[in-house]
Amino acid sequence: MPAAPGPVAAMPGAPHILLMAIRKIARMGHPVLQGVAKPVPDPTAPEVKALVRDMIETMIDANGAGLAAPQIYEPWRIVVFQAPPERAPEGIDEEEAFDHTAPLTVLINPEIEFLTSEMEKGWEGCLSVPGLRGAVPRYTVLRYGGLSLTGERIERVARGFHARVVQHECDHLDGILYPQRMDDLSELIFETEARAFAAARRPAEDQEQEKADA
Repeated sequence: MPAAPGPVAAMPGAPHILLMAIRKIARMGHPVLQGVAKPVPDPTAPEVKALVRDMIETMIDANGAGLAAPQIYEPWRIVVFQAPPERAPEGIDEEEAFDHTAPLTVLINPEIEFLTSEMEKGWEGCLSVPGLRGAVPRYTVLRYGGLSLTGERIERVARGFHARVVQHECDHLDGILYPQRMDDLSELIFETEARAFAAARRPAEDQEQEKADA
C-alpha cells in the first residue's frame, strides 16, 4: 500500500509522535467515490496507521459519525466510525436507537452479513454530500467483521443506528453513496429544510394535539 500523501511528520523533540492531518473530503461526482476500493495487504503497515490517523482527525473535525478511505481520495478498504447514543440523529425512534452501540472503531477489509430481511428507513447525511439529508432503507440487523490496526479480528452484531452507520460507510468502499440506496427521491432534502419536512409529514392528529397542548 503506498504511503498516504499529506503531512505526516515527527514533532520536534519527540520523533516517536506523528502529526495527524485534516484531509480534504471528496464530494459526490468525483471518480474516487465511484470505484471499488482495494483490499489492504497489511493492516499493521506504518502507512496504514498514518492514513487511519488522518481519517479519524478528518472525521472529528467535520463532526462526522464515520468516514471511509475513498472519501479522502484513498481507494483502500478502510472505514472508521462511531455509533454511541450521542451520535444518533435527532428524532430517531426507539426501535432504531436500540443497540449495543459502538465506540470509535477502525475496520480494515470489512465484511457484512445481513441477519434479517427486515429493512427500515432512517435519515442519513454524508460528508461527501454536504447540506443534504435523505431517508434511506437499511437492514436492521447485521454481523460485520474485519481487521484492526494490529491485525486482530473484529466481529460484532449491530442493530439500529449502529447497523445503519456500518452499511453507510461500507457502501463507500463499493462506490455507492446513500442517494443511490433511496427509493423515493422526494425524501432527499436540504438539511435546512429537515425540520419543516418532518413537521409536514407528521400525521394531522399529532399536529392537532400539539396545538391543544400549546
